[in-house]
Amino acid sequence: MFKAGIAGMGIYIPDNFMTACEIAEKSGLPEWVIREKLGIIRKPVPGPDDHPSIMGTKAAVKALKTAHCDPAELDVVIWNGSQYKDYPIWLAGAKAADNIGAKKAWSFDMEAECGSMMIGMKLAKDMIRSDSKINTILLVSGYRNCDFVDYKNPKTRFLYDLGAGGAAMVIKRGAPNEILETSIITDGSFADDVVVPMGGSRESSNCDGLENGRQYLDVPDAESMRERLNSVSTGNFIDVMEGSVAASGYSAKDINYLAILHIKRSMHETIIKNIGIPESRTTYLENYGHIGQNDQVLSICLGIKNGKIKKGDLIVMAGAGIGYIWAATAILWKQEV
Repeated sequence: MFKAGIAGMGIYIPDNFMTACEIAEKSGLPEWVIREKLGIIRKPVPGPDDHPSIMGTKAAVKALKTAHCDPAELDVVIWNGSQYKDYPIWLAGAKAADNIGAKKAWSFDMEAECGSMMIGMKLAKDMIRSDSKINTILLVSGYRNCDFVDYKNPKTRFLYDLGAGGAAMVIKRGAPNEILETSIITDGSFADDVVVPMGGSRESSNCDGLENGRQYLDVPDAESMRERLNSVSTGNFIDVMEGSVAASGYSAKDINYLAILHIKRSMHETIIKNIGIPESRTTYLENYGHIGQNDQVLSICLGIKNGKIKKGDLIVMAGAGIGYIWAATAILWKQEV
């Protein structure tokens, strides 16, 4: 029977943090709203050298160490971090591969916003399944979309949790922590709802745009997006979670740990209640905020550290990214990494 699994994992968290108090000062919101509603006690923010490829590289070094894997063993390096990288029109995966000395590996960049880790795992598994020459793949991610947060824009309060960090996974043929099935939903009707107006082909960078804050994330019609998203988001989260475990031969009641991205506290509570997961079988990332596609790897690392994950557990990784995409992947956890 074909198997591909997680042989090693790594996380990089910058040394610098922004607290709820500091976010309150920047935004004008009461600190209790930041803590209790948005669910942020603090979040990591990048230092001067914390570029996406560098943060991803630091996480990759840790993942390779836990996998007992020499970089020379890697067949493919996939960048599945943010599309915001060290430079525009630039391949971060190639840079990360060179940084770690993966001389044999070929590389490409992919991203699906905050669903990228689960989709990257599916890609890696399917590539290993379809090509006998591929045995070991590195997924590497760096994220600092906090650079695009305008704390004076009330329409983007749900983005105040954006932070910075890196994550990596070594995916290997026959590795014990088996990657099972992935479920994905995309709804392109949300494609234009959250954008950085300036910097693409529609509106080039200019001084007037910088003065007007068009270099930051914005929501052109916040009320419309909120109404439409509220009607589908929780259901889509549940559907991809249940879909991933059902396709893997399990049901939601079999889930032992849920590694889910950071979202506002009320939505987190609604999702785990609907899926039937007690708080003790997940980790709310209130001390980290949202580090994009790195959240699920961070959650698993914290779950292992805090004794919430044990051998034989069924883990579900779940996330959603602006655009909008919802994704979940089931993993059968058999060995600590």
